[in-house]
Amino acid sequence: MSLNENTAPARDDGLAGKVAVITGGASGIGRALAVAYARAGTDSVIGYYPGDPHSADETVQLVEAAGGRCTAVAVDVRDSAQVEALAQAAVAAYGRLDIAVAGAGVLRRAALAELDDDSWNDMLSVDLTGVLRTFRSAAAVMAGPGAMVAISSIAGGVYGWDDHAHYAAAKSGVLGLCRSLATELAPRGIRVNAIVPGLIETPQSLDETNSLGPAGLERAGRGIPAGRVGRADEVARAIRFLTGDDAAYITGQQLVVDGGLTVRWPE
Repeated sequence: MSLNENTAPARDDGLAGKVAVITGGASGIGRALAVAYARAGTDSVIGYYPGDPHSADETVQLVEAAGGRCTAVAVDVRDSAQVEALAQAAVAAYGRLDIAVAGAGVLRRAALAELDDDSWNDMLSVDLTGVLRTFRSAAAVMAGPGAMVAISSIAGGVYGWDDHAHYAAAKSGVLGLCRSLATELAPRGIRVNAIVPGLIETPQSLDETNSLGPAGLERAGRGIPAGRVGRADEVARAIRFLTGDDAAYITGQQLVVDGGLTVRWPE
């Protein structure tokens, strides 16, 4: 598998020797981020859902091929005890925790008439409360300054999306959560930001049932000023920036990574 990133070592951005926890690390943006961190000298502990068809072991292999260290831990972000154990695993494996990236998420299509309470609550438990659990557990073990990034979406973060009200609500809520935690954790030197990806080619977006699928992504790419949909490694590099020294005075913000999609004048 190629992650489409220049394999040259990253310049020094203060990330060497740091340790990161990444939920949703078995594929997509989480996998690309673990590899990006490896190139920056950052060790990672990736959380993966046991029912995920994608291989966390493959992420570990890619990280090691990039010269880094990575530990994979099974975790269901709906369970607070498991998320707390993930943060503890980082300290046990590498002696510290400096960065937390909440990337675990699910995407399900459901029209309003079909959106029952169980479907709504499960979506928010993963895509919104899962972020809270990740950051709360990380903050409890961070001994010094640190950085946190949550992955939101232009669906909810910028746009609405029909048949995805629960997903959009969760992703919108992530932004408010990050702004509030940024103010609360700033006295400890912990920065909290959100990344807002646009149309990015990942296993989630390639799902024809719940998302756009390959053909839908190809069509959508024609309307993006950049002329294409984005890649997971392009979002990963933006997250790496937000957690490095170059972003030392950035907190409580949302960075949209969408190739210009949200600023194009409607045709």
